[in-house]
Order: sequence, then structure tokens, then C-alpha cells
Amino acid sequence: MKASTANLSVAVCENVAWIRIGGRASFNNSVDFKTLVHGLWQQGCHHFVLDLTECLLMDSTFLGVLAGLGLKYPHNGDKDAAFELLNPNSRISDLLENLGVVQLFKVIQGKPSEDRANQQPVAAPAESDSKEVTRTCLEAHRTLMAINPKNVPKFKDVTEFLAEDLRKKEDEDKGAEPTGSR
Repeated sequence: MKASTANLSVAVCENVAWIRIGGRASFNNSVDFKTLVHGLWQQGCHHFVLDLTECLLMDSTFLGVLAGLGLKYPHNGDKDAAFELLNPNSRISDLLENLGVVQLFKVIQGKPSEDRANQQPVAAPAESDSKEVTRTCLEAHRTLMAINPKNVPKFKDVTEFLAEDLRKKEDEDKGAEPTGSR
């Protein structure tokens, strides 16, 4: 049984992407989210409003992906932030603060977009490649550690495990014997 994941829907209006994230934003859909944002950026959307009104929680992988996107795409303080986070709940707000990434975003409270009727669900792709999910998880946690040195003790063991897991998967893809087997 697959864990509950976030529901993503998107509407584009005047080069602003309104992305509604409902449910649980986790590693399960972090690859899809990253792909969606990259695709929208390439289409000319350089401002993103993430409606978190219905987002119950966000795990460290999803937040690390979001932080990485916040670093990658330019922002000039609150006024011109590439990413606005609309209505994050207290749990998500605390996570943003505790992991030291809140400065990458403009956090706003208010009424969700009136264009909800125009938002289209993001098509659920086929099962994500486990190697790509592992790579995304590793990159996300490394990003969180790079942004805030206080995150290193929190994620050091996780990144070591993920790096080893990724090496094994890459070895298997090459047809080589996985590291440490026998």
C-alpha cells in the first residue's frame, strides 16, 4: 500500500504559477514537484504561489527540494521572491524556521486563489524510479545542511545512508556486484 501523498494542482495566470499542495508533501512526490516547477520555469513562469492551505505536513525531503528551488531561482528579498508560501500551518512554519530556510520564501497568510476552478490536477506519473527518488532525497538533505550548518547533525546519518543506497543502485544498474556483498 502506497503512503498518502500530496495532491498537486496548478493554474497559470500571467506567468504566475499557482500550485495548490494538499495532503502530505513528502519524498513520494518531491521528484514530481521539482519536475513541475522546472517545466513551468522553462515555459516562462518565474513566480510561484504555493497554496499550502490544505497541506497537512511537509517532510524534510520535500522541504529540501523546495529550498533547493528557492536557491536556484532568483529572488530579491520578500518583494520579488520567486516562491510565495500561502497559508502554511504552524507545523510547516515551525519546520521552515527550525531548518533555517524561511528566508528563501515570502510567507503570506490570506485567502486562497480565486482561480481554483481553473486549477488542473497534475497528472500522476508512473511510479518514480527508485534511484531518482533516492538521488532527490540525498540532494534535498545536502541542501538543507548547506543552507544551515545546524542541520548537519540532524541529517548527517540520513545523507550517509542515502549516498550508500544510491551507490548500490548505481552499481546494480551497471551490472556490477553491489558494494559490500558476499
